[in-house]
Amino acid sequence: MSLIALSEKLNTTRIAGVQAGAGAVVLAAAYAFQHLGGLQPCVLCLYQRWPWWIAVGLGCLALLLRGRFGMELVFAGASSIAILSGAGIAGFHVGVEQHWWEGLASCGGAGGILNSVEALRQQIMSAPVFRCAEVAWSLFGISMSGYNFLISLALGVGGLCVLWRHREMSHAG
Repeated sequence: MSLIALSEKLNTTRIAGVQAGAGAVVLAAAYAFQHLGGLQPCVLCLYQRWPWWIAVGLGCLALLLRGRFGMELVFAGASSIAILSGAGIAGFHVGVEQHWWEGLASCGGAGGILNSVEALRQQIMSAPVFRCAEVAWSLFGISMSGYNFLISLALGVGGLCVLWRHREMSHAG
């Protein structure tokens, strides 16, 4: 099936549903890896979850507002943009994992103001360290951040393209 044929089958409501559903699946997988698989997320992993939460909420709003094409289109478009912002965060994280650039200051471990050497020692000894530059899990050489980047990029760009096409079709007809 070609992309054009697929885009003809998708409308604003379906795009919003696909994005909300994909967001729920991605978040469920992330929490399953964390709570069932024992893979603790780093700071950038946690940041990557926020765009998906936003996309789920916006996608659900678009579904609730179906029939009101203007509002439905706005929320579905905003969902696509949220997903694309997640692709940016995930792409940055992949770069940190590949050592192409440095991560955030919070990627290396503990922060906060300490008032003694003993407090520093206690914090170091008690805090688990989940570094952004370490790949906790991969499949076929692609990390979870890499898969998140690919999925986010495809759904974000694909969603915007389908919405743009339907916007043009609604103005032509």
